[in-house]
Amino acid sequence: MGGVEDEEPATKRTKLSPNSSSSMEHVVGSTSDLMAPPLSAEGDDEVVGTKGSLKRREFVRMITKAMYSLGYKKSGEHLEEESGIPLNSSAVNLFMQQVLDGDWDESLATLKQIGLEDESIVKAASLLILEQKFFELIDGDKVIEALNTLRNQITQLCVDSTRIRELSSCFLSPSGQGGSSGRDFVRAKTRLKLLEELQKLFPSTVMIPEKRLEHLVEQALTMERVASLCRNVLDKKMSSCSDDFGQSQIPTNQAYTSVASDDNESVNLSRADFGRFVSTAERVDKLEEKYKMLLSMLSELISLFRTPPPQ
Repeated sequence: MGGVEDEEPATKRTKLSPNSSSSMEHVVGSTSDLMAPPLSAEGDDEVVGTKGSLKRREFVRMITKAMYSLGYKKSGEHLEEESGIPLNSSAVNLFMQQVLDGDWDESLATLKQIGLEDESIVKAASLLILEQKFFELIDGDKVIEALNTLRNQITQLCVDSTRIRELSSCFLSPSGQGGSSGRDFVRAKTRLKLLEELQKLFPSTVMIPEKRLEHLVEQALTMERVASLCRNVLDKKMSSCSDDFGQSQIPTNQAYTSVASDDNESVNLSRADFGRFVSTAERVDKLEEKYKMLLSMLSELISLFRTPPPQ
């Protein structure tokens, strides 16, 4: 169960088990125990960009994660080797491989070594792993082993009695018989899906969230649209390679716009006409304010006349 030595060449990578999904690269990246030597501690605080708020190590890891997500496995591996910043630590890579291989007890031991400080996360991740182990034992008709797992491991961590009853119902209806059974709604998920669920539990310092870089770029584009004068620009017109953000679509030459009136007659409006209409609307607004002031003054005068003189 021990990890591979840090000096192991990058070419000697851990191979996936035959029953593992071929698409797992975009979830876990490279499956080697150690892609590159870890960056020295003093390099952790190095920043990039003009604001001084983007840590170089986190930025490189996000780029590497995006490369694996997009299917550029070799490019991701080269970036890890050249930068000296691995996407995941050796312990995390070992843990993920153990999950894919179904080495449940070993993965539980490695889980405590990957740097999780929050015990509630360790407990939640352990429950996910043990439930996957339980479901696979049930699907493999290993009833005695599944029962031992439920009694000796799951019940020690799970305080939800409803969940325990749901898991226990898997023993009540054997496979192949009609009717609904616990096994119908708790069938084992794929191990790749289990890894995705575990990744959602872990903090970004342990595993970079899926599509994190894409999310940040989309978030930046949304903020630019909010701050831009052209907020109605279509998504397909947005570009992350420019700060123009639709301003080039503002008309600079005088043009005529056809507007349909109430009697379905088309009227051509130029920019000058539009400006006159705006100016007229502003004058109407001012007249309305003056009219309201006059009404207020008249109402005060009327109230004075209606007030009886003092005795």
